[in-house]
Amino acid sequence: MEVVVDVPQFRRIAAEIAARIASGELAPGTKVASTRQITAQYGVAMATATKVLATLREQGLVRATPGVGTVVTRRARPVGSGPDRDLVVSTAITIADAEGLTGLSMRRLAGELGVPTMSLYRHVQDKEELVLLMTDKVMAANPPPALSPETDGWRACVEALARLQWSMYRRHTWLAQAISFTRPLLAPHAMAHTEWTMRALDAYGLDPNTQFRAAVMVANYVRGTAVNLEDEAQAEQESGLTDKEWMRAQQNRLATVLASRQLPMMARAIAADHLEFDLDILLEFGLQRLLDGLAPLLD
Repeated sequence: MEVVVDVPQFRRIAAEIAARIASGELAPGTKVASTRQITAQYGVAMATATKVLATLREQGLVRATPGVGTVVTRRARPVGSGPDRDLVVSTAITIADAEGLTGLSMRRLAGELGVPTMSLYRHVQDKEELVLLMTDKVMAANPPPALSPETDGWRACVEALARLQWSMYRRHTWLAQAISFTRPLLAPHAMAHTEWTMRALDAYGLDPNTQFRAAVMVANYVRGTAVNLEDEAQAEQESGLTDKEWMRAQQNRLATVLASRQLPMMARAIAADHLEFDLDILLEFGLQRLLDGLAPLLD
C-alpha cells in the first residue's frame, strides 16, 4: 500500500526554490521572489508566501537585505577549529540587521556559520548572552562623542550623544528591542554611554540620583522612538512599499475619514503644504523639548 505524505504547500515551494539555489540557477547575491511575487506566481495566500521565505531563512539559504529584498546567501565554511566568539557575535549582528531578533536563533546562526548548533555553546551560554555581546559590540564601535561640558556645554554633549544613539538604532533596528531600562543588559560599553551623560551634567549641582534619571530619561526617549524602526523595516520588506508609498496608497481612505469633519485640527494640519512627518522629525522635535525641560535645572 502506498503512503501519501501531505507536504504543506509552503514547504513544497521552499523546496523548489532551494533546489534552484543548489543547482546554481540562483547564485549567491541573487534576489529571490518577494512575498507578493510568490503570492502571484503560485496563487497562495500572503501568509503562505511569508512561511516560504521564513523556511529558506531558517535553512540559511537566503537573507533579507534592507533596501534590496531577500537574496541568496552563501554558507560560511568552518575553518580550523571553527569560528571564534568575535565571528559568532559579528555574524549574529549581520543576521539581526537583516532579519531582526526574531530571525536570529542559535540554529539560524549555526547554519550561517556552517557549524553544528551545539558548537555555538562553547562561545555563549544562550541567546540572552549572545544578544548582550551583540549590544556591547555595537556600543563599543560607537563611543561617546569627543565633546566636553567645560568647552561645549552640557546641552551640546547630551544632544550629540542622543543623535549618536539614534544613528546606531537606524543602522541596527533590532538594538532598540534588545535594550531595556527595567531589566537592563549589563553591557559595559552601553553603561559607558550613561556614565558619559552623567559626567556631562556633573558640574551643574545635580545630585547623583537626578543625574542618573536625567541620563536614562534622554536615552529612553531615543530608544522609545527607535522601537518603531524594526516594525517599519519589516512592513516595508513584507509589503514592498516604503512608508511614503504606503501613505500615498491610503489617500482615498484618509480623505474619507477627514471628510467626516470629526477631526478638524488634523484635517487642517494634513492640508498644510509644508507638513512633514517621519521618525527623524519626531525624534528631533521631542529631543529639543526634552532638553528645554532639563535646562531650568542646569542653567
